[in-house]
Amino acid sequence: MGGHHLILGELKDFITGALLPDTHDERYRQRIARLLVEAKGYRRSDIHPRIPIDLKIDNRLARIRMDYVVKLDSRIALLIKYAPGSLVTRHQVALAAARLLAPYGIPFSLVTNGEDAHLLDNADRSLKGQGLDQIWDRPTLERHLQKSTWQRVSPRQAEMATRILLAYEVDGRCPCDDTVCDLDIR
Repeated sequence: MGGHHLILGELKDFITGALLPDTHDERYRQRIARLLVEAKGYRRSDIHPRIPIDLKIDNRLARIRMDYVVKLDSRIALLIKYAPGSLVTRHQVALAAARLLAPYGIPFSLVTNGEDAHLLDNADRSLKGQGLDQIWDRPTLERHLQKSTWQRVSPRQAEMATRILLAYEVDGRCPCDDTVCDLDIR
């Protein structure tokens, strides 16, 4: 993997055991995975890394990846988006991705830069917690899921979510970011 990331060697993925390029960003992702398992009570089998989202609209096709999703009872309950920098700028990305990864709106998102975190309720877009210590543990997430409606995503919502992700994650990415696949199918 090239791009703008300093490659420090390889590291072992905490969730899957796969060897990955050791970058500063990947170290933060691994820190989040460890926190979820070791401090928050999630099982490794609950956490699914590097989930692809195919974006297709008009004559555009692209593939991006979300860092993690947490599945409980065979449903995605929590989407996790890591990116360096400001967390507020990642809210729209997480909310849009939560409408595209499943036929229902994923109830909660976590955006993090590895040092701080925002826990979001995707239905009402409210901030449920701020800080790594405010990330819900597994029993707390399960309790909040009991109140979730799991509303179906309409075609219009999916279209708007796709446009948001294309703008933020594809068009707005760093020119040397080689983790996004952008295909022109005109």
